[in-house]
Amino acid sequence: MATITAADVNKLRQVTGAGMMDCKKALVEADGDFDKAIEILRKKGQKVAANRSDRESTEGAAIAAVNADKTAGVVITLNCETDFVGKNEGFVKLATDLANQALNYTDKDSFLASDFNGMTVAEKLIEQTGVIGEKIEIGSFERLEGAFVGSYVHSGKIATLVALSANVAGAEEAAKNVAMQAAAMNPIALDEAGVDASIIEKEVEIAKEQLRAEGKPEAMLDNIAKGKIQRFYKDNTLVNQDYIKDGSMNVASYVKSVDAGLTVTGFKRVALG
Repeated sequence: MATITAADVNKLRQVTGAGMMDCKKALVEADGDFDKAIEILRKKGQKVAANRSDRESTEGAAIAAVNADKTAGVVITLNCETDFVGKNEGFVKLATDLANQALNYTDKDSFLASDFNGMTVAEKLIEQTGVIGEKIEIGSFERLEGAFVGSYVHSGKIATLVALSANVAGAEEAAKNVAMQAAAMNPIALDEAGVDASIIEKEVEIAKEQLRAEGKPEAMLDNIAKGKIQRFYKDNTLVNQDYIKDGSMNVASYVKSVDAGLTVTGFKRVALG
């Protein structure tokens, strides 16, 4: 029987994040074999994950990460079952570490398959499911590239990225402000071109039905409906929305006030729930 020291237990705890007693039990079962103890904890996570696979994981942490030269960013959600776990310092740190790793990958699948301290990200999530006792998973994964990328996170529940057309003086503040706009107003697209044609068709039909109910002549419906669609674009596309910090201008105008040639080229938004 191997002697299990407090230092051994602490080392396993640092690597896995598991509780002291769980680490000690795993080391005892593994007769002091460190790698085997990690495997035991991982298998425990697999059992817990299987038992909780049908649970909803709508709480957690939304995290944004941007690379050093501000040309690419990711937003992810690390989901769990309860708000209590989602606010835990260790859970938020794990989410932040995972977001920083996600910067190196273009899609969720390659990120989940990547190495994270000796195991894949997917395996780490299973391990943490066993440690925490709740279903843990990556909910959303979005990446954005551009000449300048900025981010904003609201209360750990919503994370957004915004790309601007150039890295000019004031770009960092502008990107953050527009990212805050995207978090607050939840636009469906960047501009008119980004709205799916089926959505517009549906909105036109809804508008026409409302106008018919109001007794408007059939010959007038198309022109009035076009006006309503312009209002739809104003409310639902990022660059056309009224700027939340100054309603006298829209987002496109605000960005041009920072630099005449500056435009918003993209955005990403993820949210819990």
